[in-house]
Amino acid sequence: MIRSFKPQYKQHFYDLNVEWLETFFYVEDFDREVLRNPEHYILDPGGHIFFAIEEDRVLGTVALLKRAEGIYELTKMAVRPEERGKKIGQKLMQHCIDFAKVQQFKKLFLYSNTKLANAIYIYRKYGFIEIPVEANSPYERSNIKMELLLS
Repeated sequence: MIRSFKPQYKQHFYDLNVEWLETFFYVEDFDREVLRNPEHYILDPGGHIFFAIEEDRVLGTVALLKRAEGIYELTKMAVRPEERGKKIGQKLMQHCIDFAKVQQFKKLFLYSNTKLANAIYIYRKYGFIEIPVEANSPYERSNIKMELLLS
């Protein structure tokens, strides 16, 4: 089941994302700031955070960060290590796409890294296409940017 952010899930949002970053990359100071304060950085400006939950256990999370009117960054997707490979990330992705269509968003985009070949494959499977990464990309660790046009 996919649920929207609730205060009791806040620590899970932090823990899942820090674990993922430490496993595949590194945690930047700004990462910690955003993950500790998702209300301020994601929700209050008009974003959304979702959680994959099974029997009251948080399995994964993802956020939609508002970047402009109708344009959202798909970000902070993380799944518990022992739950990876069970298509939880794909369920979270599909939920975000369905949610964005209902909300009549124009576009979703994301930053990633090509070393995450499985993730890139999944993004393409869901219709995301590669676009140039701007010179002032907000993430040092990203080397690919993708978007999904919704309207």
